[in-house]
Amino acid sequence: MTSRNYRQQQLQRVLGWVIVLGAATLCIRLPAVNSVELTFELPDNARECFHEEITKNQTATLEFQVVSGGRYDVDVTLESPTGEVIYRQIKTQFDSYQFVAAASGVYVACFSNEFSTFSHKIVYMDFQVGEEQPLPGIEDHATVLTQLEASAQEIHKGLNAILDYQTHHRLREAQGRKRAEDLNERVLWWSLTETAAILLIAIGQVLVLRNFFSEKKPSQMNYQLMK
Repeated sequence: MTSRNYRQQQLQRVLGWVIVLGAATLCIRLPAVNSVELTFELPDNARECFHEEITKNQTATLEFQVVSGGRYDVDVTLESPTGEVIYRQIKTQFDSYQFVAAASGVYVACFSNEFSTFSHKIVYMDFQVGEEQPLPGIEDHATVLTQLEASAQEIHKGLNAILDYQTHHRLREAQGRKRAEDLNERVLWWSLTETAAILLIAIGQVLVLRNFFSEKKPSQMNYQLMK
């Protein structure tokens, strides 16, 4: 093998990986499932509902997690277009529910904080509808996938998994940071209370000891002898 042929093979490999990375980048920009992903505030004694239109026999996934507030719990219900409750959770921190729509129509996902009288909640919700679309040209592929196409498909799946992991790690990081801030605030107020109590006790002890060693006036001594 000459050096020229070796360089050509190396160049072909580099170009192949560039094409794979370009296809992977295109995968991220392609519209996948119809998804509603948001983080919202749920006040005390409040109820928030979200509506999503789903066709019959379509797969949907509802995922939620309480990021901060109170005991990190919330009530969740999912209703079908006929008003039937197909999913219910009481005082739950997080969960994921996948279902197949039995009928076409508007499905309603409601989050309730009515059991709480003073705690505001921050809730993350991800409502995905439909199956993820395959890469262009792979769905109607008549023959076996080439190595380049298989690599692009694997990279696409890996990038989607990375996005899911990043979302969950961000939620855990936000939840941990909120708990740390709450703990820091409690420790601060407890320290201030202890400092104030120590100062009051110290001042009281000084006054008591000063009263023990203070000299009494003669008028006070004569009054005590007359008694």
